[in-house]
Amino acid sequence: MARPHRSGGHRAVSVALVVALGLGAGAAVAPAAVAAPAAAASASALGGFRLASITASDGVVLKADVFTPPAGTPGADAQGRYPVVVQPASWGQNDLEYVAQGHKFAAAGYVVVTYTVRGFWGSGGQVDVAGPKDVADISTVIDWALANTSADPGRVGMIGLSLGGGLTLLGAAFDPRIKAVASLSGWADLTDALYSGQTRHTAAATRLENIEHLTGRKSPEFATALDDLFGDHDLPDVIKWAGVRSPATYLDRINANGAAIYLANGWNDSFFNPGQMADFYQRLTVPKRLELRPGDHASQEFTGLLGFSNATWDNARGWLDHYLMGAAGSQGPQGVDLEVRPSGAHEAYPDWSSVSSRTERLSLDGSATVRGDESSGASGGVVLLSGMIDQWLHQPPTVVVPFLDRSAAAVRQSEPYGQGLRVRGAVRVHTTVTSSAPQGTAVAYLYDVDALGVGRLVAHAPQSWAGRPAGQPFPLDVTLFPTAYDVPAGHRLALVLGTRDGLYGGETPKGSTVTFGPADVSVPVR
Repeated sequence: MARPHRSGGHRAVSVALVVALGLGAGAAVAPAAVAAPAAAASASALGGFRLASITASDGVVLKADVFTPPAGTPGADAQGRYPVVVQPASWGQNDLEYVAQGHKFAAAGYVVVTYTVRGFWGSGGQVDVAGPKDVADISTVIDWALANTSADPGRVGMIGLSLGGGLTLLGAAFDPRIKAVASLSGWADLTDALYSGQTRHTAAATRLENIEHLTGRKSPEFATALDDLFGDHDLPDVIKWAGVRSPATYLDRINANGAAIYLANGWNDSFFNPGQMADFYQRLTVPKRLELRPGDHASQEFTGLLGFSNATWDNARGWLDHYLMGAAGSQGPQGVDLEVRPSGAHEAYPDWSSVSSRTERLSLDGSATVRGDESSGASGGVVLLSGMIDQWLHQPPTVVVPFLDRSAAAVRQSEPYGQGLRVRGAVRVHTTVTSSAPQGTAVAYLYDVDALGVGRLVAHAPQSWAGRPAGQPFPLDVTLFPTAYDVPAGHRLALVLGTRDGLYGGETPKGSTVTFGPADVSVPVR
């Protein structure tokens, strides 16, 4: 079946739809024949808006939108030039994704150029997944903006969501003209996203491929990487491919170029876990800020795309205001801001190392032998769904701990915490494993358990092994994805160790057995 690509008519309808969403209930979607003129008329009321085509160095044409400040908008220099913000579209989306935010930035005194990343929708070429061609396109778009708009070459910034978020960080590494970036639900380490804990993240990769199949054209290199990941072969080649596309690979260049870096991600991001973002943040030496909130991939930013007030988008623009406009009192302060689960309270810290003040150590005795590759009922959730439920309903993946299948998972619980427990950071689990097969996967879950035995997921993570002599015990360490979670007074913590989760491509053979020994759990707290 041929994949759908955006025609001129589809583009016109998309313009009208996004403008209607971005401008509120007073706007209406026009018929296709008059949609583009109607959209342009609505946009002109807020400043200049036009469609553009930008030709890359290899001849690929990128589809773009350009927003310019209304006449008389403050912020121009003596030559009438404004700071410019480049916005690459997110995975599977097009340049019209940012219409509402484009108008907001233009009204605040920015020239804005949003573009569809190559290989998606109407832009030419094939999907490069933030590879060298995508990175070169960033500089091409900046060149075009400086030559064709009133953009100030000394005040260049980027902001992007998802794929666009990763590209902003790569732009900071490869184009020194960029002075500030805001990466929303982006990534620092694509290898970690696909293969953290030496475990294939197959559910997330499948979802990304499904989205790309609808709106993109896969490059042979991308197709090979996916085939290798799903087929569990040539993984060193997959890791090399992902490393080229990881901002963390170019950390020295990012620090040397000096762009101010704003990072915003969700605690429950199905694609880019907050651990990699915290690690990246700690290694940055430039002006930097990290904000983590409940939510799944790009869910915390969604209402901002519709033009509504949104904390992440507002703070990101404040960051750019501070470093591109020098706005007094704007969101320039560096540090870490955490939204605590499930209360929604906010906590500010000067750096990541200050998030926890001490470590609570939990020793759990006993051993348990479980069947390999069997579901116990414990789960990290569902891609793009569980995190949103946690964000909006304050309800993480939940189990009834007494009902978990003990033949498929080891389950141990602490005593009740009389004063509660404020978990802050990444929980670490140390245990021993004896397996009847030389390879396998353990998935560790930490639950907040109430008096009725209902367990709410605090954090989890997978860890795989290979080349171990069958029947011989060996140590296993699992670092869970970090969180900020308040365990209520009277509740317990439960550690669950299993070998199968639908999020991951596990390595434990069906029919094998795995014995988990006593466990030591290190819980960072305040």
